[in-house]
Amino acid sequence: MRKVLLGAGGIVLLVVVWELYKALGPATGVMIGDLTVLPRTTDLAMPHVWDMVARLFEEGGTGRNRAPIWLLVGQAAVFTLGVAAVGWVVGVVVGLALAVLMQRFRTAESAVLPWIILSQTVPLIAIAPLVRRWGSQIELGDFTWENWMSVAVIASYLAFFPVSIGALRGLNSPDAIHVELFRSYGVGWWRTLFTLRFPASVPYLLPALRLAAANAVIGTVVAEVSIGLRGGIGRMIIEFAQQASGDPARTWAPIFGAIAVGLVAAGFIALLGVLLRRYRRGEVPA
Repeated sequence: MRKVLLGAGGIVLLVVVWELYKALGPATGVMIGDLTVLPRTTDLAMPHVWDMVARLFEEGGTGRNRAPIWLLVGQAAVFTLGVAAVGWVVGVVVGLALAVLMQRFRTAESAVLPWIILSQTVPLIAIAPLVRRWGSQIELGDFTWENWMSVAVIASYLAFFPVSIGALRGLNSPDAIHVELFRSYGVGWWRTLFTLRFPASVPYLLPALRLAAANAVIGTVVAEVSIGLRGGIGRMIIEFAQQASGDPARTWAPIFGAIAVGLVAAGFIALLGVLLRRYRRGEVPA
């Protein structure tokens, strides 16, 4: 309850700061030389919060698809959340597999870890069209590669990195005396992995999973924009942004949807942390 109240208080504080700056800040923004450090306060740049909320209850869409904007945003958020969840699961599986491989073989750690780090320097926008093109060339019987699968792959590309690094730190975290005790009793490597190393890695793994969930959501939204996938929050943000000059408050509706997707993802990791509270003993930042 305390965390819920703090979270709600943070939202209220953000709204108050937004409206205070809009009321007291200069219309042209705050500039230092030619650099704008604080945004303009005009209605076009900073609409009122109540105007943003009011737009959620207006109708949007075209023809038979007309519905309240909050419903359209909710449907797009569910679609994006589903794709992000698939990407997160794939990223977690790949990240854990790489972490186990690197922990088991030091040579593998020396060979693979630099490439894992290097992989995150590739711009996401650059690889999204490539993933889509490669996926469209896959032919396995009646299997058809769909665009949302390319988005899920891109989301997993961002999600696996923190998991692999966090899990590797966690698997190497048991004290040497505990590892030697297992060896003295003749416990095999696999049993040591599941009864000692994995439980010891939970304080390292939970922050990594939380970061992976956030990365999966970001990767999904960006990939939807890059690939042009319809039905998700990313595409809706672009469509609503095209109307920004006429109705700037309306463009915030899909942004609220993206925030909701991120909160749901974070809430799932928090629930996972409750299930693993026996092994938490505090968390180590990712």
